[in-house]
Amino acid sequence: MKLVFATNNRHKLEEIRDILGDRFEIVSLSQIGCHEDIPEDHETLQENALQKARFVKEHYGYDCFADDTGLEIEVLENRPGVYSARYAGPAKRSEDNVRKVLKEMEGKTNRKAQFRTVIALVMNGKEYCFEGKVLGEILTEQQGTAGFGYDPIFRPSGFTESFAQMEMKQKNGISHRGRAVEKLTEFLNKTVKDF
Repeated sequence: MKLVFATNNRHKLEEIRDILGDRFEIVSLSQIGCHEDIPEDHETLQENALQKARFVKEHYGYDCFADDTGLEIEVLENRPGVYSARYAGPAKRSEDNVRKVLKEMEGKTNRKAQFRTVIALVMNGKEYCFEGKVLGEILTEQQGTAGFGYDPIFRPSGFTESFAQMEMKQKNGISHRGRAVEKLTEFLNKTVKDF
């Protein structure tokens, strides 16, 4: 079964393909000729994910799923949250976002945080949402070089390594995105007969 994943972020695409395996043909926005920057101008992760999936369905005609992810830090009143990708500005530079979070966390003893992903699926005229989250803490400095985004400063509960220090398989097995994709996959396996 072919599904469009509303992203051109190669890291996200690799992660999703790794989690789903070869059960589905996952294509990116560029593979369907969409080179637009789809707006994400809502106040919740769910609304942003739905906005992207609806855009692809309406403008390109493909069944589509989209995600939006937020890092929610307790002591920062759940910031950066829905603004995680553009926390340090509209350029969406991960390095700048990480530096801003580390600066805001200086001297803070409460380092509790969670990563949350919402995946919205628009398929056969219906809309579905799936959520995954992982609890953890913000480190005082970057650790590791794998992964992307805030991975070098987030350590999931029960582990001694940051996401950026983990192998992709290990991270995907416990990550917020991995958990949301598992729910999406379970739904697709029950719903879609011809694949």
